[in-house]
Amino acid sequence: MEIIGKGFIAGRASEYFGAQHPHATLIAAGVSSVYLTDAAAFEREAKLVYEVIRHCKAEGRTAVFLSTAAAGMYGAEDSPGTEEGPVFPETHYGRHKLALEAVFAASGVRWLGLRLTHIVGQRQVAHQLLPSLTRQLLTGKVTVYSGASRDLLDIDHLMRAVDLLLARDVCDEIVNIASGQPEDIERIVDGLEQRLGTHAERTLVHGKPAKRSIASIAKLRKLAPEIDDFGFGPGYLAALLDRYVDDLAAHAYKELARSGQ
Repeated sequence: MEIIGKGFIAGRASEYFGAQHPHATLIAAGVSSVYLTDAAAFEREAKLVYEVIRHCKAEGRTAVFLSTAAAGMYGAEDSPGTEEGPVFPETHYGRHKLALEAVFAASGVRWLGLRLTHIVGQRQVAHQLLPSLTRQLLTGKVTVYSGASRDLLDIDHLMRAVDLLLARDVCDEIVNIASGQPEDIERIVDGLEQRLGTHAERTLVHGKPAKRSIASIAKLRKLAPEIDDFGFGPGYLAALLDRYVDDLAAHAYKELARSGQ
């Protein structure tokens, strides 16, 4: 597999795929924060996508594009969370990803669009959800947005899902890659606290009540029924935290030491 990027997902993809799927080009570079509003960053990613489309078209390759299944894409009250349903993105990030999906669809290139939820694994970027919460908890104070929820997915389950889709030559499709089970932020914090052995002071931020955004995985299950072996369901969060809490804590301590906290 040809992999474009050097970040969290790109690094794991390089380890996981190696020489597999030589016909595919994974774009694992560009905007990585769902909260970003920087027009220049969006423009850089768009230009990269255009270059990759031209490259893949010229060489007959399949471009794999990472979009979003987060609330910024599916958070509208009238969005069903399905790939074929109406989508009304509520953030700059969601609108940007939807626009790039449209570019791929109109380009004539072979492509696979993956709408990803919040990915969890080793060597995550510090600003992402679990690293950020872990770091806060270890300082003794954490900010929690009341009513918020996040669908968390193990990066190795992402890799396996991509592997299955490419092996079956799925292309010219958009597929949600998620657990299908959003978890309350307070439950995630509880789970981290328990495993870290901490009890932090919580600042609850109350805002406008948000719709519980659910990314449907019915299409993914139809295309790759093996995902039923991933353990999705009530115990998935606990297994995910058990698997990665030591890595999260180690990196959080390093970040805190660097910042003098």
